[in-house]
Amino acid sequence: MQEVAKKPAHIHPITRVIDDINRIFFEMGFTLVDGPELETEYYNFDALNVPKDHPARDMQDTFWIKPSKNDNGIKNLLMRTHTSPVQIHFMENNKPPFKIICPGRVFRNEATDARHEAMFHQFEGLLVGKDVSLVDLKSTINTFFDKFLKRDVDVRFRPSYFPFVEPGVEVDVTCFKCKGKGKCQLCGSTGWLELGGAGMVHPKVLNGVGINPNEWRGFAFGVGVDRLAMLKYEIDDIRLLYSGDLRLVNQF
Repeated sequence: MQEVAKKPAHIHPITRVIDDINRIFFEMGFTLVDGPELETEYYNFDALNVPKDHPARDMQDTFWIKPSKNDNGIKNLLMRTHTSPVQIHFMENNKPPFKIICPGRVFRNEATDARHEAMFHQFEGLLVGKDVSLVDLKSTINTFFDKFLKRDVDVRFRPSYFPFVEPGVEVDVTCFKCKGKGKCQLCGSTGWLELGGAGMVHPKVLNGVGINPNEWRGFAFGVGVDRLAMLKYEIDDIRLLYSGDLRLVNQF
């Protein structure tokens, strides 16, 4: 009987990136927190100050789940569209100050392309304390990228709107494929890759979980893990991460 040659196992790049994220933020004093992927409309939208008529609630963006007899009367179940609900669960049961990090899978009902998938990974960061400002947020983001990429990369904050933060910003980094020249389809010819959103936690969100916004302030950020993997390992199509092609995985 012919002996089959044994091949070494390989860690998937998404798993490797999540391990790096957890390690870096642990070194920065953050605590790892987990939360459910099946959520209620309250935690995914209402508690995060998302208006009732916000487009994200539509069928085009959200996978709504039909309740079963085992749901004990709970209505409007969905697959979470971001990791932000984890911070609501945590703040309901913990008093500030605190620093948490929450990586996990999220789901959105959208068309796939080189930068988008219906199922992907995010990690949420939340810090609540005294005298917290955007300067602290920017310092935290910059420190993370310095440790994660271990190479020079430009990071910019671009003003944006998110219902659960005020002010809100988009976090962009230099496109690795065209080196910021704006000459490739991956970055849409902008020279920048959008990695996530961030900002100061909205007072309504703090009030909703029983935290006095006049006494405490905080910042939150949500960054795409898959896009971090693309950035670090120069993978130019997010779909390659989920194709099951061992030629990709065997490189790690």
